[in-house]
Amino acid sequence: MSTPTSSQTYQVVLNDQSGDQSSPTLLNNLVIKTVATPVPGPGEVLIRFHAAGLNYRDLSVLANSPVYPIETISGYTVETTLGAGSVDGSLTQYGVFKDQFIVKKPANLSFEEAAAISACASTAVHALDAIEIKKGMTVLTQGTGGVSSFVIQFASALGAHVIATSSSDEKLSQAKSLGASDIINYKTTPNWAEEVLRITDGKGVDLVIDVGGAGTIEQSIAATKLGGTVALVGFLTPSTQTDLIASIIFGGKTLKGIRGQSKKHLERAVESIEKHNLHPIINTYEWADANVAFEDLRKGVKAGKLIIKV
Repeated sequence: MSTPTSSQTYQVVLNDQSGDQSSPTLLNNLVIKTVATPVPGPGEVLIRFHAAGLNYRDLSVLANSPVYPIETISGYTVETTLGAGSVDGSLTQYGVFKDQFIVKKPANLSFEEAAAISACASTAVHALDAIEIKKGMTVLTQGTGGVSSFVIQFASALGAHVIATSSSDEKLSQAKSLGASDIINYKTTPNWAEEVLRITDGKGVDLVIDVGGAGTIEQSIAATKLGGTVALVGFLTPSTQTDLIASIIFGGKTLKGIRGQSKKHLERAVESIEKHNLHPIINTYEWADANVAFEDLRKGVKAGKLIIKV
């Protein structure tokens, strides 16, 4: 089949310049356009997309609002971000990318399922690398988003005892289906660290994958055993003013920042997904309904990964 000379793509156009992810007109920045189909050069490959997965950071791109302090320092602008302005992203029918960035999708996954793994599964692998996971160890996850869901699956496949927290019993039921051994509703059990200690007979867990950031780190540390580790992956909650230094020092605990992932992490994720026949929880949207997917991402109403069919 020949490649068309033109194709559709979504781009960010700053119609709403508030920089506010909660702005009621934020989605006006998401614009579909017809463009010339890109042509690969030396060392590049033309990709025909069948599905694309959303990440929480995409809301930041949509608002032209950097989420990392380093981006503010380096003069972050939407025009230089993948998928924004005139820079091609992955919410597109065709895209050109460097050969070294391409990884073969797991043979056991559909295109929609495979779209969930590029950032989330590889980040989950990176986070679990914070310690050497062995059978019988305990791992605590937060929420049922893309990274947390893959952590549950990978850790369970390695023989770890997984404790999952989430905001609703429905999402926790999905966490159970992914392999979580124990579940905690942090809405009905706001002091969830105490419940983690109860489950672990007062010992705490070997590893916490913290996606909440400042608003959850205090309880994450409290739920970690002496000599345990907290892998900091995200920052989805507002800051608190608690001084945690003493609990870290006297507990001999380790905090490890997890920023992004590598091709090696993605390749290991693909290998594990095929080996254990793992399938992610996904929520699919039609190409024309990308704005609905972004709104659901903003509201946090879905467990698992939000996938737009292309």
